[in-house]
Amino acid sequence: MIETPSLVDQHCHGVLRTELGLGTFEAQLARTEGPPAPGTTLFDTQTGFAVRRWCPPLLGLEPHCPPARYLARRRELGVLEAGRRLLRGSGITTYLVDTGLPGDLTGPDEIASAGEAEAREIVRLEPLAEQVADTSGTVESFLANLAEAVHGAAATAVAFTSAAGARHGLALAPEPPGPGEVRGAAGRWLAGRRAGGEVDDPVLLRHLLWIAVAAGRPLQLRAGLGEPGPRGDRADPVLLTDFVRATAGLGTDLVLLHGYPYHRQAAHLAGVFPHVYTDSGAALVRTGARAATVLAEILELAPFGKILFSSGARGLPELHVVGAHLFREALGRVLGGWVAEDAWSLADARRVAGLVAAGNARRVYGLG
Repeated sequence: MIETPSLVDQHCHGVLRTELGLGTFEAQLARTEGPPAPGTTLFDTQTGFAVRRWCPPLLGLEPHCPPARYLARRRELGVLEAGRRLLRGSGITTYLVDTGLPGDLTGPDEIASAGEAEAREIVRLEPLAEQVADTSGTVESFLANLAEAVHGAAATAVAFTSAAGARHGLALAPEPPGPGEVRGAAGRWLAGRRAGGEVDDPVLLRHLLWIAVAAGRPLQLRAGLGEPGPRGDRADPVLLTDFVRATAGLGTDLVLLHGYPYHRQAAHLAGVFPHVYTDSGAALVRTGARAATVLAEILELAPFGKILFSSGARGLPELHVVGAHLFREALGRVLGGWVAEDAWSLADARRVAGLVAAGNARRVYGLG
């Protein structure tokens, strides 16, 4: 009754090119700081159960089959064929791919080919700064090259994204740092940096955010517990309120990613500020059979034109599948229930479903 034939995955990553055994597959299921506790498995999570529900039929198996049987079939098909079947079975028609993670992950062109879809690149700010640092000899050249690199990336990338929340927390001072403050922070970081060292200085992180704001592309900001590392009290999107207010009216949209378990706070910010949008998808992968409850809570507060779907998937094509199927199922259950209660008309439910699934992302990112 509530169909979403086209999905724009507004934030995801590439998939691994290598064959995976049980342990390495499990490590990709959940973003933890170590292996599962002895005697337990990460398949015994909402995400693991969702993978076993939605992915086996795409590889010719029955739903809910045991993990060992599923992985044996995956190896039998080979990583390329299994990836093609999974991505093409997701129903995602456009992928916006964050290319800033390390590892042997496919890029936008490979995702597009494997999934018979379109794909565009999202540039992650911190790895870009680290690449610039590797080729800049002085503080002055680093800062000049950094500004040039960000503005150059804006010519081809569909958006920027930042890991400032994971590296420092979201409680950053909202105003742009002054030139002297930036030079001092850059000098200290470059002097103490080893090859490959990550940007974690709060002044440089703020500087990166403000360069991106000036470039004019949408800026995706991670909030909530999407990745291991940040303490929960540093990941609440409410901490971004002053930065959000400082960027109002500058022409750059902010998209709050992940959000969970602070998805209501993210939805509230999207409702209050015209240039703020919220993500609805990655939290659903984490909550599995409870996805409809989480999505309904986002729809309580955020205007329907401010909510965007994403899978947040990385590493496993299964996570793209799970993200898409859980989103569709949850959206159909929530909106269909409101139609059945005569709270919404069927026409309105279908229109809102189209906005959240694809229309809002196409507008925000200028996809046509």
